[in-house]
Amino acid sequence: MQVTPTHGGSTAKGVEAGQPETVSALDGTPSRPERGSSKNLQTTLANPIHCQGIALHSGVTVDLVLSPAPADTGVRFQRSDIEGSPSFPALYDHIVDTRLSTVVGCPTDPSLRVATIEHLMAALNACEIDNILVAVSGPELPVLDGASDAFAFLIRCAGRKTLDKPRQVIEILRNVRVEGENGAFAELRPAQRGLSLAISLSFPAQAIGNQRYAIQLDERRFMEELAFCRTFVNRKDIEYLQSIGLARGGSLDTAVVVDGENILNPAGLKIEREFARHKLLDAIGDLYCAGHRMQAGFIGHKSGHALNNRLLRAVFSDAANWRFVPTGSSRAVPKALRARVAA
Repeated sequence: MQVTPTHGGSTAKGVEAGQPETVSALDGTPSRPERGSSKNLQTTLANPIHCQGIALHSGVTVDLVLSPAPADTGVRFQRSDIEGSPSFPALYDHIVDTRLSTVVGCPTDPSLRVATIEHLMAALNACEIDNILVAVSGPELPVLDGASDAFAFLIRCAGRKTLDKPRQVIEILRNVRVEGENGAFAELRPAQRGLSLAISLSFPAQAIGNQRYAIQLDERRFMEELAFCRTFVNRKDIEYLQSIGLARGGSLDTAVVVDGENILNPAGLKIEREFARHKLLDAIGDLYCAGHRMQAGFIGHKSGHALNNRLLRAVFSDAANWRFVPTGSSRAVPKALRARVAA
């Protein structure tokens, strides 16, 4: 991965950078100016940053530029390989495919898509980046390390700016649950603070079997427990995907490959229960497609991108399920402002 911090450079085409109140490193410890009330303010990157990497399915090299964006922009994607293409938001109702990854599409031009956004979205969620423009020179983000660690590294290199605009947090007010096949489900519940997540999975491959993992999301725990946990795949599935022209950019460096009771990666797993941890990582990314950070408890069993997206659609189908609560305050945003969760 080539990383180029473009300090002092111009932002990528599509949005302009806002004026910062605070600039800080992302080392898990807030700088002094970020303590207190500024913790409740929106953030963006301090500088644009660029990298190149291989796309998981096409196997082609793509350029990725992460750029600062003004308050209330949210997370927006842009196809830099298509001249004049608009940016579009990473929102649950713009997710157009969830079969092999989370794919976001432009609502005004269905041909504009960006696939495999979940690992970057997880890093943005955990690192508390509210506003950013993501420009990519192809229809898929680079796979990088097959997890979120490389994206978090880019965010840390770019730094974080605090903006002079309050952050809005989505509070879940009542249980919302969606169910899939073979007992799979995903659920959001009310919570007193932050986002807590618990997941359980069950795979016939003995190398995976039954696993559980839970976490209260914060940047430090994300980096120490989840960020480096790779995507995983059965060997037989790789053979099928490659036979139809997919998974050309995958490798044993970017995915855990399982064959029955065996893990084919020479170095094995990076950490115990890496499979369940990666599923939590995916959920953190998928849930950030709500458009804001959440105050909620997430529980998933054999859940994946499709159920995660269905869950968000179920939440926002009824205004009684949620409200905006500014961080650090119990005062909800008036009901009229709850009609749409979008930037």
